[in-house]
Amino acid sequence: MTLTVELVEEIKVITLYNLASIQEGIKIHGSAKPELINAAARLFEKGLISQPDGGYLTDLGIEVAEHAQAVLQILSSE
Repeated sequence: MTLTVELVEEIKVITLYNLASIQEGIKIHGSAKPELINAAARLFEKGLISQPDGGYLTDLGIEVAEHAQAVLQILSSE
C-alpha cells in the first residue's frame, strides 16, 4: 500500500481527536485548508467520524485513531 497525500491528510485529521475523552469532538471550519476539509469528508464517508466536518469518532474511528496515534508515538520516540 502506498502512502498517498490523501491518506496523510486523513491521518492528520484522525489524530486531532482526543482519545482521553471520546465525548470530545472536533469541527473542521469552512475556512480550514481544503485538504483538511476533504479529508474529513472522506473519513465521514468511510464511517470513521459522525459528521462530514468532524463531529465525533465512531466506534471504528476510535479504533483507527488508537492505532494511528500509537504508530505516531512509536515513530516519534528516540
